[in-house]
Amino acid sequence: MTPRRTPSDRAREAAMIADIERIVRCESPSGDLAAVARSATAVAELGAAHLGAEAERVVIDGCTHLRWRFGGEPRVLLLGHHDTVWPVGSLERHPFEVRDGVLRGPGCFDMKAGLVMAFHALAALDDLDGVTVLVTGDEEPGSPTSRRLVEDEARGCAAALVLEAAGPGGALKTERKGVSRYEVLVRGRAAHAGLEPERGVNATVEVTHQVAAVAALADPTLGTTVTPTRLESGTTVNTVPARARFDVDVRVRDAREQDRVDAAMRGLRPVLPGADVTVGGGPNRPPLPASASKDLFERACRLAAALGIGPLTSVAVGGASDGNFTAGTGTPTLDGLGAVGGGAHADDEHVLVAELPGRTRLLTALVADLLTAAR
Repeated sequence: MTPRRTPSDRAREAAMIADIERIVRCESPSGDLAAVARSATAVAELGAAHLGAEAERVVIDGCTHLRWRFGGEPRVLLLGHHDTVWPVGSLERHPFEVRDGVLRGPGCFDMKAGLVMAFHALAALDDLDGVTVLVTGDEEPGSPTSRRLVEDEARGCAAALVLEAAGPGGALKTERKGVSRYEVLVRGRAAHAGLEPERGVNATVEVTHQVAAVAALADPTLGTTVTPTRLESGTTVNTVPARARFDVDVRVRDAREQDRVDAAMRGLRPVLPGADVTVGGGPNRPPLPASASKDLFERACRLAAALGIGPLTSVAVGGASDGNFTAGTGTPTLDGLGAVGGGAHADDEHVLVAELPGRTRLLTALVADLLTAAR
């Protein structure tokens, strides 16, 4: 449902569009640490302008994260990331633009618009005592340097509010699957494929056995997916391959399933005599169960009704976010509070401009309500 806009909404839209443009134009692919550092500067300057405080830069293994802490005791964590999947130069093919109420640009939906919403929402509050804002720089590749930072900030908070983009139709994300990632390495023995193939141990044949065994670990009745993905094997057309490898993506709804699949992956054994199988990797993000978001979603629904926004909807998704980490610490977590739109990681990435003011008001109300309850 498209909200009815007031003159104040239109003024807020214009200000938010300008802010989104500013940080979208500062490209920030996760793997380019210099670009991420430049983006952190742009986001820090924008945040300081709205929050009246400078960000603390937290640099871990060269990756730049930003943190604002207000007051002595953290109560509410607002969480987002400023890195994107788009390489430097993407603006040439996907320029920033706003046309017919739709804002476009690389990283606008996932999730730079959400950062702008957080800054504007907090700027509307008179007292930020108890608020922490954390903006990480490596969420897209799985938060390799920021996971501990996210978890440490979440512990002890009454709530973690994640500014990742909303689900279809603006749905809040109340459940996320946990993620595990593995690499399976198969070693055989090379031989000439024409002269003496019997002397070899065929890694391609062995890897087919392993792929089948891994795929069989899925359990659709529980929502568990175990997907062999990238596969490599062999060197030349006339050589029995001595080496093969493949990657595995696992998505689960609960920790018991994550543990079950992990034990099974580590229990893989070769089928062919003379072959060897090694498994690397493991759980990357714990599940965000519906129980972690239930009370916060109900609170958001009540506030939305009072604001004349909604009704709100919710969705369970297979994709993961840093909200999985906050939920894993036991902190109540509500995700998908960012922009309404679509096309994350795709050519049609976009944000619906008309939704920005109302959803930002909801975020302001939610933070204020949580702070009041925690004091």
